[in-house]
Amino acid sequence: MSVLNRTWRVAGMPSEHLETSHFSFETADRPEAGDGQVLCRVLWISMDAAQRAWFQAATYRAAIQVGDAMPGFSLAQVVESRCDDFAVGDIVAGDLAWQDYVVAEPSGLRRIVPNRPLSNYLSVLGITGLTAYFGLLDIGAAKPGETVVVSGAAGATGTLVGQIAKLQGCRVVGICGSPEKQEWLTSELGFDAAVSYRDESFRKSLREACPDGIDVFFDNVGGTTLDTVLGSMAYRGRVVCCGVVSQYDTTTPVRGARGVPGVLIIKSITMRGFLVMTDFADRWDEGLKVLEGWLDDGSLKVREDTLEGLEKAPEGLIGLLNGNNVGKRMIHVADPS
Repeated sequence: MSVLNRTWRVAGMPSEHLETSHFSFETADRPEAGDGQVLCRVLWISMDAAQRAWFQAATYRAAIQVGDAMPGFSLAQVVESRCDDFAVGDIVAGDLAWQDYVVAEPSGLRRIVPNRPLSNYLSVLGITGLTAYFGLLDIGAAKPGETVVVSGAAGATGTLVGQIAKLQGCRVVGICGSPEKQEWLTSELGFDAAVSYRDESFRKSLREACPDGIDVFFDNVGGTTLDTVLGSMAYRGRVVCCGVVSQYDTTTPVRGARGVPGVLIIKSITMRGFLVMTDFADRWDEGLKVLEGWLDDGSLKVREDTLEGLEKAPEGLIGLLNGNNVGKRMIHVADPS
């Protein structure tokens, strides 16, 4: 009896907002690994706002095309190996796809030896946690006593950035989209303040929360939020450009960050983007060691937003783009055998 493989494919290109109709769910026989390859069974799939940007144009990866299996960073288990690098049963992480089984090249996989819940290796001990760690401490160079503001503060990266900033002795202000998230950030994660970008008084509230200006702005959102925050930056402040989620789910992005580079010059502000997968690839072990230490002593709280079943992937991504998640959103597909 053949083993079946379910796959979400791209059925159409969105002209504005991403919808479930832009995906098709297909079933076929399970593929087989070729010489030098491995066959992986997908266990967990990461939901990332950047996946929407992959529809728009080539970025750090090729643009998505109609008919492609929808890509996504995943945790998987090796079920067939025709190479010396991995054995059947190994747990691996890699850029795979929204499907049950994926044939992969060994060079694109990283072995994981889990000693805690597997989901943690997509959140705090995955690209999300490493992005927060290196983005805040290396790119943002946050120092004790400084004011750190993070947008998308209740999301996967934002929740960790704020907590790490507190561990560094910073004053932390989160930007989010609802009173419920504001309350959660301050009461559960220890943020000093939280403001909503949806409030008419957003600009005023931000300035009141940051009376001495903003030393580090960790930006996951871009657009008009970035424009607003730049007006409250302190002299020699640093802007960490991590994401532009406000501009992903549209083909008509709004203008933001007006006055650049003028405002950068006047206040000697540094604005820098980065990709943790390339810029810090040789330091991942360093970052993971520190993050694991904070987990072990209880310094970091992990919030994971899990949807059950591969069939939930499209609505999981669409909900993420609409801000429905709190913490790291992911899809649980299967358990290891």
